Amino acid sequence: MTWGLVAAVLLGALLHAGWNALVKSSGDKPLDTALVHFLGAVVALPLLLIAGPPPASAWPFIAASLVIHIGYYIALAGAYQHGELGLTYPIMRGFAPLLVALGSGFVLGEAPSPVAWAGIIGITAGVALVGLAHPGETLHHHKALAYAFANAAIIAVYTFVDGKGVRHTVEHGFGAASYVLMLFVLDGLPYPALVWFRRDAAGRRAMVAYARRRWPLAALGGSASIGSYAIALWAMTRAPVASVAALRETSVLFAALLGTWLLKERFGGQRAIGTLVIVGGVMALRLG
Repeated sequence: MTWGLVAAVLLGALLHAGWNALVKSSGDKPLDTALVHFLGAVVALPLLLIAGPPPASAWPFIAASLVIHIGYYIALAGAYQHGELGLTYPIMRGFAPLLVALGSGFVLGEAPSPVAWAGIIGITAGVALVGLAHPGETLHHHKALAYAFANAAIIAVYTFVDGKGVRHTVEHGFGAASYVLMLFVLDGLPYPALVWFRRDAAGRRAMVAYARRRWPLAALGGSASIGSYAIALWAMTRAPVASVAALRETSVLFAALLGTWLLKERFGGQRAIGTLVIVGGVMALRLG
């Protein structure tokens, strides 16, 4: 991994933490999650018309990813409903790359080098320190932990699917953007529809009123989501998936800082140590 590639993935990590902080700051987390991704689809559509669709052979990957992402959004909203951003986000994002690394040899035929393994484990350990900064309190958040760990597994699964899908797209002479944009256009519909149909008439009227107030921020969040995932999938066409997945989860650093700054969540000494461990893991990934 070159320093340019590392810098690009770190930028994507910042974008990812930003739209997650936006959802966490909202008064209706399922609705905000739906709104961010619906408007992300609106932003992605004209870009897709410019980039063009991916090859037909990439559609099975996109279809599988769409189904997996519905579970992701449900677990994401549940985690944020029951726990702090500084707790749930690091667990969701931090343990996923370890699962990706464990399965990458079997699924992708890519076995991380010893140095890369050190980086992946370092990032995971640092994330645990950041996310579990107050273990006595953390263990009482049973629902938040259940949603967060479930989502870590979901993230690992869609990382494999989309990593293979975008590589397949590039191998057939298409740009990575074609795969990413098509995924976002289609991904912007199922979860918002689920949220819509789960509410009664009064709830739907409230959704419309909420969207009218919130749409500028949600559109910004949707754009950040597109940028974050586009960078990650592009990087996976140029570097091992497990290394990119681990590096992307440095977003926990940005999430912890945003949670402290915007949401008045505590940081503390243990999270500071975790930050240093993550930075060491990033350096190991670069050397690996």
